[in-house]
Amino acid sequence: MSGFVEKPEPIEVPGLVHLHTGKVRDLYRDPDGNLVMVASDRLSAYDWVLPTEIPDKGRVLTQLSLWWFDQLTDLAPNHVLSTDLPAGAPADWEGRTLICRALDMVPVECVARGYLTGSGLAEYRQTRTVCGLALPEGLTDGSELPSPIFTPATKAEVGEHDENVSYEEVARQTGAETAALLRQTTLAVYGRARDVARDRGIILADTKFEFGFAGGELVLADEVLTPDSSRFWPAEEWQPGRAQPSYDKQFVRDWLTSPASGWDRHGHQPPPALPEEIVTRTRAKYVEAYERLTGLSWS
Repeated sequence: MSGFVEKPEPIEVPGLVHLHTGKVRDLYRDPDGNLVMVASDRLSAYDWVLPTEIPDKGRVLTQLSLWWFDQLTDLAPNHVLSTDLPAGAPADWEGRTLICRALDMVPVECVARGYLTGSGLAEYRQTRTVCGLALPEGLTDGSELPSPIFTPATKAEVGEHDENVSYEEVARQTGAETAALLRQTTLAVYGRARDVARDRGIILADTKFEFGFAGGELVLADEVLTPDSSRFWPAEEWQPGRAQPSYDKQFVRDWLTSPASGWDRHGHQPPPALPEEIVTRTRAKYVEAYERLTGLSWS
């Protein structure tokens, strides 16, 4: 069992139709048929949406996504139309809300990996492959790959794991032309972001993108290159052969699996509330990632 500890009631806004409450975002449709995406401060770990929120997380993710979208416009258009608040929306939505084009979404998580870790490492240890792609012998946790690889996954419902699939399976689902475009664009965007991050002393180990079509054009959607969708490692601490320090919710994962939490991640009980210290340290990591990547100060 997994999912939300307690699923929040959607906020009702005149003129907006609530469509979906996800792990992190709430989705609405406005009177013009555009999508309104509101990033919450919710946090998920081990397939659970936790009962404790991380202050400013929704704003950090939204503002970082907007910054990255600006860096990538020559490689892929994006779905953002406006950052203006819809009429009647609560003031708390300021800075965390995007009005976006409705797209014909591709049902594939487009993952790019430049380093070996996570589910890719687990598969490599068993088969020396990731998503059917053969990799050299001798790689370990945190190893840089000879070149970045496209390792797609199927999108899962809340509480379920995304499942890695082969490129051939993506081609079967979407058609050969779309699959080739997804791979090409994913690796191009990853390459740009990897170089930008590297210049700022950060390793972009892997990341996932979501795409949709509008008028036959492939468009970058959802969030992009945030600590929720990417593994960012401080370059000065990179050391293959171990788990790497990261700019994300690792403090939360570590506490949940420690004796201090008293929680069994393999049991059926939902996770407990987070201590204030873990919340504070996790917020600081998100803010540090934003400031280090963008060069801007978080106020």
